[in-house]
Amino acid sequence: MRLRLVLPLLALVAGLGSAVAAPAAADPGPMTAGSTADACYSWGRTLSQGASGDDVRQLQIRVAGYPGYGGVLALDGQFGAGTKAAVTRFQQAYGLGADGIAGPATFAKIYQLQDDDCTPVNFGYAELNRCNADWSGGNVPAATAKANALVSMWKLQAMRHAMGDRPIVVNGGFRSIACNNAVGGAAASRHLYGDAVDLGAGAQGFCGLALQARNHGFSEILGPGYPGHSDHTHVAHRSSRFWSASSCGI
Repeated sequence: MRLRLVLPLLALVAGLGSAVAAPAAADPGPMTAGSTADACYSWGRTLSQGASGDDVRQLQIRVAGYPGYGGVLALDGQFGAGTKAAVTRFQQAYGLGADGIAGPATFAKIYQLQDDDCTPVNFGYAELNRCNADWSGGNVPAATAKANALVSMWKLQAMRHAMGDRPIVVNGGFRSIACNNAVGGAAASRHLYGDAVDLGAGAQGFCGLALQARNHGFSEILGPGYPGHSDHTHVAHRSSRFWSASSCGI
């Protein structure tokens, strides 16, 4: 386990799988502000349905991979029914008391799962951007592309856990227009927005990844059977659902 630094509360600028053997722990009542600190981001209060604010949005980013089959969790800073359901699924996935209320036990698990740059422990910015150093040149500002990639990583972290915590191979993510043109990418590719990730077969296989991705907030899933996707599984976010991997039954 990484050493956690005791720091003041920090704010981000950009803003179900197998059970764990540990006994279930219910979240207690309201937190004392400043009682818990993390080098990435710290929550100072218990969050439940009806809450709103940036701390809710930061929670939503971390549980974005738990919206349920075919769902996409809104990252709007409003703790509604969808967020409660996602928090509940997250708690169930890690053997916590599953009440849909985010308190100390839930935040402690999130702190264990994130590195100091707010990426989940099993994924990093470098593997989601092999195009350039600053996330520039795409269809959105660099900060937006990087923030979109962060959300994708948390979705992949949830997917990885649901598949037995076996490593997921990332072959690529963000592309600038120049990088996209160089590989013959589609003009409207989600890679230009930073929210698309191409996955290698790994131990799970292309179809295994495509099928599992349906549960983790990806509205775009392309895999074997879709033109140009016989050698990878592509997951991304888009405004409407588009899943196509006919060789996998999708």
